Amino acid sequence: MADTTVKISAETRDRLQALATARGTSIRGLVDQLAAEAETQQLLGRATESFRAAIARPGFAEAFDRDFGGTPARTAPRAA
Repeated sequence: MADTTVKISAETRDRLQALATARGTSIRGLVDQLAAEAETQQLLGRATESFRAAIARPGFAEAFDRDFGGTPARTAPRAA
């Protein structure tokens, strides 16, 4: 993969370096991690929107309960 240069302020570079050090990685590694995390959050956001749209449809919850037996009974005590 070819390298590229991104211009950022010295303050931002220092902040990224501090974050990278805390994670035990380089700025390059940190930026890779942050990009992957942002992509994952974007995908989760889309999945959440799709799920909310699905359960808002009339009859969806009833069909789910009918086809999959409803939600399981909670057998373990709640932590809080």
